[in-house]
Amino acid sequence: MEITVTGANALVSPHLHVWDWRVSLYLFLGGLSAGLAVMTSVLHVRKGGALATGERAASTAGLLVPLILSVGMLFIFLDLERKLNVFWFYLTVQPLSPMSWGSWGLLVFYPVSVFYALAAFPAERRQQLRLPVLIRISERLSAYRLQLAAANFGMGIFIGVYTGVLLSSFVARPLWNSAILPVLFLTSALSAGAAFMIMIADQKKVKLFFTKVDIWLILAEMVLLPLFFYGQYTSSGAHRNSILPFFTLNHEYFWYGLGLLFLVVIFPIAVVLKFLEVREDHGDELTGQELMRMNLSAVMVLLGGLVIRLSFVYAGQLSRLS
Repeated sequence: MEITVTGANALVSPHLHVWDWRVSLYLFLGGLSAGLAVMTSVLHVRKGGALATGERAASTAGLLVPLILSVGMLFIFLDLERKLNVFWFYLTVQPLSPMSWGSWGLLVFYPVSVFYALAAFPAERRQQLRLPVLIRISERLSAYRLQLAAANFGMGIFIGVYTGVLLSSFVARPLWNSAILPVLFLTSALSAGAAFMIMIADQKKVKLFFTKVDIWLILAEMVLLPLFFYGQYTSSGAHRNSILPFFTLNHEYFWYGLGLLFLVVIFPIAVVLKFLEVREDHGDELTGQELMRMNLSAVMVLLGGLVIRLSFVYAGQLSRLS
């Protein structure tokens, strides 16, 4: 029993609860919704809203934010052992608990994202909302579009940071216990949001704008990842050992090394593709080949964000202080 409680490997011990792919998908989709919320706010505020004029994503992106978040929340709900006890989160406020902050933050994020999506819905497309009550709410909220954009932007940053804080607050897991992890997860979330915006936008100017944004965000990720591993390596022995799965090429840790290799390869390729997209002399309309290249680089970014969550969630449970 002593060995099971204090020294067991969480991935093989049947007595310890394991965070699996459901938590990884929750962190990824939560980060994606947060990043998309930030990019949606930027779309409607950039150049006084001129960037969003006539853009299909101006009406769809905001509505997708709560939908993507709901799918992520479904995965974390499925991971709960006692699902009916979820309401206990909302019967108390614990200022020193990251989970309490996250639970209440998610509760606030939902109405803010929905209200902003309705406020930013283009006037010429409001009939697509179909329900008269939604059309009236959209008309009334449109006067507060800038205020709701700021709130939506702020909540997106908060949720993006929270997905990293949720892991970094676990002192007993040395791989997670790093101040760089929330910054890395936030940057990855923003990059995923920009990539998703590129995929759903239909205007060339919008796609190219968010391509430029995503280049800087990917470069930031390429700086933060080595800094994270460097910080772990120069810290305590437990922190140094926590990164070994990523650099130990044997059958036991094969998938972690493969995940890191995937990131090392895919991020530079995505940056090169995006740089070529920005530098290329496009016509009035993007060709099918250009659209395919843009979507390919965006998918690479999304896959990279998913691999980061999967790798860190699983590898973190291999690490321990003792």
